[in-house]
Amino acid sequence: MGYCSSSWIQILILIPLLILLPTVLLLSLSPSSPSPLTSTSATLRLSPRRRPPGTAALSASAAAPAKRLANPAPENKLEAELSRARASIRRAAAGAAGGLGRTNFSGLLSRPSVYRNAAAFYQSYSEMERRFRVYVYSEGEAPLVHTGPCKNIYTTEGRFISELELMRPGEYSGAGEANILRTEDPRRAHAFFLPFSVTQLVRYVYRPNTFDQTPIRRFVSDYVDVVASKHPYWNRTAAADHFMLSCHDWGPHASRANALLYGNAIRALCNANTSEGFRPRKDVSIPEINLVTGDMPPEFISPPPPESSPRSLLAFFAGGVHGPVRPVLLRYWKGRDPDLEVHEYLPPGSDDYYSYMRRARFCLCPSGYEVASPRVVEAIYAGCIPVIISTGYVLPFSDVLKWEEFSVKVAVEDIPRLKEVLRRVADEEVMRLMAGVRAVRHHFILNHPPKRFDALYMILHSVWLRRLNIKVAQV
Repeated sequence: MGYCSSSWIQILILIPLLILLPTVLLLSLSPSSPSPLTSTSATLRLSPRRRPPGTAALSASAAAPAKRLANPAPENKLEAELSRARASIRRAAAGAAGGLGRTNFSGLLSRPSVYRNAAAFYQSYSEMERRFRVYVYSEGEAPLVHTGPCKNIYTTEGRFISELELMRPGEYSGAGEANILRTEDPRRAHAFFLPFSVTQLVRYVYRPNTFDQTPIRRFVSDYVDVVASKHPYWNRTAAADHFMLSCHDWGPHASRANALLYGNAIRALCNANTSEGFRPRKDVSIPEINLVTGDMPPEFISPPPPESSPRSLLAFFAGGVHGPVRPVLLRYWKGRDPDLEVHEYLPPGSDDYYSYMRRARFCLCPSGYEVASPRVVEAIYAGCIPVIISTGYVLPFSDVLKWEEFSVKVAVEDIPRLKEVLRRVADEEVMRLMAGVRAVRHHFILNHPPKRFDALYMILHSVWLRRLNIKVAQV
């Protein structure tokens, strides 16, 4: 399969149901969005396991040592690997809490304060690289499966699917590191990826202007039925070690096509809205990245202005008026104050959009039709402090990143006082937040091929955390 390639849909062929393997037990998933830290003492907290619907019984405690078997089954080997990974991460977290953790993390995490627990994150990421294996189901044909849009607002969806399809065990990435996260042996897999693209389904299956999602849900339901009938893994854990990914607004709705997909599987979504069923205990919030041409433009990949560079604007926003939040923002601030450049559309002859961002201290990121906005990532690229104006939005990678270290949240009801709220942020605090923005920037960049700690691997790490049943949180 070529990079971001596509062809016409072929019919999926149902295959007779195989005899199911014995039920294997899965970890429950702990909250992905811990409460903000109020002290520097942090540790690793493991949630008690729960029984996924349809499984036989709870597994042993995460702290219990793996039993040694003469001929351990593949499932037992996998659980033993996860148990060793948990123990390693606990030790790293405990060392950090006692002042014994790493200080420079091999130079890869330049500002530990932007992480909930930098030592635990570094160790967890290292364990992921060492152990985590993902199996990608081969069923289905492009353009609905195995590929996706690699440009526009749905870039994250297409790039993730395509990059995962290109991964092969033993190959090397552009950073010169072995890329073995994908396995072609499902018996060695810790997680199973369903590679259908909701955006492609909307493009090829949905009938325009009908607002009828039935054809999309029917395809997803049929695809899951094929996977469940051909392979034992879906039913073995009631889908709790399977995951899908979507950046389309209808991604959450498409997942409702199957009760286990919606209720048990890990859903990696741009539209991470708790009011629409997003559950941080098991789901993954991913960044919405808008690459118009499919490539990172020079202004995105070039370093942002130095922290010492003057920023003449207090805040900036330009965007269409849709959803419940933006009309309020424009009603109070459009053209009202020279310090707050708030536009529906930029005036003719004015600077380009990204230039405004590079001149502003704060970049306003109000929700539109859905909670996610590509402006959050664009602000980070520009070295501008994102101002999150949203309700119910679980921010990307908030299981490991402390967003309060590089962003500001403003409640919708505080929009009339927006200038006052932003003016109250002292200059020293602005500099600290901008330093945080620069420190997390590489976590939101899409590289081809992927590089360590970039957006693709951060998404996989979030899936890994949920498979591990861990979170980094304050004591």
